[in-house]
Amino acid sequence: MKVGIVYHPIYLKHDPGPHPESPRRLEAIIFHLEQTGLKQQLTPIEPRPATIDEIAMVHHRQHISHIQEISLRGGGWLDPDTIMSADSYEAALYAAGGLIEATAAVINGEVNSAFALVRPPGHHAIFQRAMGFCLFNNIAIAARYALTRYERVLIIDFDVHHGNGTQEAFYDNPQAVYISTHQFPHYPGTGSVEEIGTGAAKGTTVNIPLPAGSGDPEYRQAFTRIVVPVARRFKPQLILVSAGYDPHWADELAMMEVSTTGFARMVKTIRKLADELCDGRLVLTLEGGYDLTALATSVKATFDVLLGKTRIEDPLGKSRCRRSAPDIAPLMQKIREIHNLL
Repeated sequence: MKVGIVYHPIYLKHDPGPHPESPRRLEAIIFHLEQTGLKQQLTPIEPRPATIDEIAMVHHRQHISHIQEISLRGGGWLDPDTIMSADSYEAALYAAGGLIEATAAVINGEVNSAFALVRPPGHHAIFQRAMGFCLFNNIAIAARYALTRYERVLIIDFDVHHGNGTQEAFYDNPQAVYISTHQFPHYPGTGSVEEIGTGAAKGTTVNIPLPAGSGDPEYRQAFTRIVVPVARRFKPQLILVSAGYDPHWADELAMMEVSTTGFARMVKTIRKLADELCDGRLVLTLEGGYDLTALATSVKATFDVLLGKTRIEDPLGKSRCRRSAPDIAPLMQKIREIHNLL
């Protein structure tokens, strides 16, 4: 079982200063993978900068030039949430290019699956705008690349925030199904159950807007009742995952109750779908996750699942102050009705 890892020090040079999306996130992950001996069990995949043409598969060229110009000026704020440093443009090119290389390695059979530990993250970036800590939409760019080889690509996004940029990129494209579990209402405000795609792609956007306080049992329901049947109906040739670990109960940027063990279960379900539907072809990319311990242990748990290990280490355990569990049965039923899963 060969599992690829994408990492490069360039990702640390995107340095927004005192900001939740800081280089310390990747430093904590890599330190934990090395300390536990897991990193040496992985197959390195060398990233490269994405070309302008590759970025332009998803973004307006004027947006690309704007990001480059801001970096050349030494960086600056793009909106109240998103800031750049002098090296952010180069890091963003390597983030998109690193995920493309991970996708290529899986498609070409060099590895069975891969996880791109890249930053800046990407799923909020839209056609002409950076937002939500994201400059270029890495996973949308990788999906566009994959669609030059395949006819059907599934994107699963379990970040706590809705991937509005990814949804926008494929809202009218029937070749890609986008499924998102996210806290709702929450930033960026999109991702209602009524957002299902348009034209020939109607029904290919599947939003699962979970209420605050949702934890492992609620996510298990969402995957069992929605994600799995949608994936089986679509029969993808490749699965891409926006892996955001900010639904963890220890993360202060949201109000969810997922544990590291819960993330491992989600990834195990996705891996089983990949094995069943597309010869195991599975690529993940890092999105959110801002509590460093929760992030590092959850990323390791993800790699453990990809490597086929059954023992998952969860040093933080379950939340010790969980609110009463929300009843999501009516929501699950509504989504199943909208998407004809009955």
